[in-house]
Amino acid sequence: MDAIDRQILAELQVDGRLTVTDLAAKVRLSLSPCHRRLRELERTGAIRGYRAVVDPAALGLKFEALVFITMRQEDRDTVAEFEAALTELPQVAQAQRLFGDPDYLLRVVTTDLEAYQELYDEHLATLPGVQRLSSTLVMKQIVDARPLPT
Repeated sequence: MDAIDRQILAELQVDGRLTVTDLAAKVRLSLSPCHRRLRELERTGAIRGYRAVVDPAALGLKFEALVFITMRQEDRDTVAEFEAALTELPQVAQAQRLFGDPDYLLRVVTTDLEAYQELYDEHLATLPGVQRLSSTLVMKQIVDARPLPT
């Protein structure tokens, strides 16, 4: 990846809806080489996709919690079952497996505290292999969806 590829990535992180013509002008390339580079960045996975960034509040999702999960057992089958079950919960906006304790960090969005309590009691606490859940409520977002440094 060279400086022009990095510039393409930087521009697309700011505005993913740029036309190839506009992108080429911003990175000072002619249309064909810019298009080839863009397709190669997509093919290699440097660009994983394109999507709209939606304000959760616009969907009535005004409650956010960070959930720390410590596993009781971490054998391959239990971890696979746990992670598969997480992908089925639409309220889990992000999930990361961590080294050390806790084992997982989730970012969960719901409409309110009552909806979160139901999710916690009926789904999160019953996930395979879970020993302990701990939640921290998000007061406000300071930095969210920032473009990656190129």
